[in-house]
Amino acid sequence: MTDSRVKGRLTVAVATAVTLLAAVPHLAHAASGDDLPFASAVFRATHNSYSGNVAGARGSITQQLDAGVRFLELDVWSGDYASAGDYRIGHAKAGDQVDHSNGNPAGDQLRAWLTTVNTWSEAHPAAAPITVLLDLKDDVTGRTSYANGNFVSMNAELGDVFGDRLVRSQDTAAQLGPVAALRGRVLTVLSGNATARVGYKQDNGSNPAVAVNGRGQVVEVHDNGSGVLWYWTGVYQSDGSLTWRRHGRYDTGKAPAVALNNDGTVVEVHQAPSGNALWSRVGRLDDAGEITWSASAKYDTGVLPTIAFTDPDGTAIREIHRSQSSTQNWDWKGTAGATSITWGAHATTSDARFPTTTATSGGRSVTVTGGTLSAATDRVAAAPIRLPQLAFVEYQAGDSATLKSGSLFWAATASNKSFVLSGRAAGVSVRGWDFDSAGLATVPLANFPATNTPDAAWYRTLTADAVA
Repeated sequence: MTDSRVKGRLTVAVATAVTLLAAVPHLAHAASGDDLPFASAVFRATHNSYSGNVAGARGSITQQLDAGVRFLELDVWSGDYASAGDYRIGHAKAGDQVDHSNGNPAGDQLRAWLTTVNTWSEAHPAAAPITVLLDLKDDVTGRTSYANGNFVSMNAELGDVFGDRLVRSQDTAAQLGPVAALRGRVLTVLSGNATARVGYKQDNGSNPAVAVNGRGQVVEVHDNGSGVLWYWTGVYQSDGSLTWRRHGRYDTGKAPAVALNNDGTVVEVHQAPSGNALWSRVGRLDDAGEITWSASAKYDTGVLPTIAFTDPDGTAIREIHRSQSSTQNWDWKGTAGATSITWGAHATTSDARFPTTTATSGGRSVTVTGGTLSAATDRVAAAPIRLPQLAFVEYQAGDSATLKSGSLFWAATASNKSFVLSGRAAGVSVRGWDFDSAGLATVPLANFPATNTPDAAWYRTLTADAVA
């Protein structure tokens, strides 16, 4: 193509953007000061920001930030977390279309890319807030532990990298405040895999059971309705609220029950996924909230097993379950060792089974409910069992009501103008991705018009009043 034809096309593109601005005066003269509410502000944004100039024309992360971009997208893969020691970024797969030039990290590990953003933000404390979108390319809820990259690991990474600079979703009210209050801060938003996004907001389970000890440590166990057992651990706080810390899969089975002594010894019993075999296992709860589980062992047959420490400062336990063929209850007495239970006396009993959904110790009481898992205490009403909400969760066109509820961030392809406008009318921040021509602009403009070519003349003209 000749130079004259290139210049001609560029002139047309710029003219289109200028014409749009002239037709929409409030876009050309919109307030860009600190008094703007976050959800009313427009920020320059890039799509697949990590791709730099590999697929598009964005420059490195630092170059984008220097040029006024305040919204960055990183595609995140969790599948090889255990071997890589971190999440990895990439487009079609980890490492795909990642530009390592011009100061971008040399590797694909997420932490390095987040650190690049944090380093820039730290050096520019007066800059408008940076929103980092993590587009989850696989189901993080399928990761079964902290060690192999579940959301506990992601929360820890976000907290470690950004520290007090991070705007935490759980600390915001119905809306984010004015831009002035957010300068020098970083927001993170979870996008991508819908199952993972729902799983960050809530957990679902059947037959929940709970234990609390005299130190305020809490363990919850449940089955997923399909023969898989999961646990949560948390802490009963001084105000009576619960903070959940670790989450993981630990066995197969159903109808679990759990007991916890003051030394952090966990004893769990459950039925087999099918049939009437009863199984037990011992775990050790550490100060970080992680449970190291021993192997499970079959100890009897029956249904609806329950368990309790008879001396919370020691190791004596009692288990009561119902016969699989009658209403008769049976019990076992035993001792919990470091990795197994030594069972002793065994007989029928007229005593009722121990409660499973409510636990009390040291003046503290915790009650759990199944379905969408929730927990209440003697001082605080029921709330979802989930991790502290550090990241915001995005709602996209076509998503469930669960993802829409309370979301402050909406998104759709930029060509879905009706969705962009409905989000702006709802007072939330809206992302339109693949925003690659002036003709995709709406009135008002998407808060995050995420383009692959942020330095294009038409884009810079269109976003001349973006907050930066």
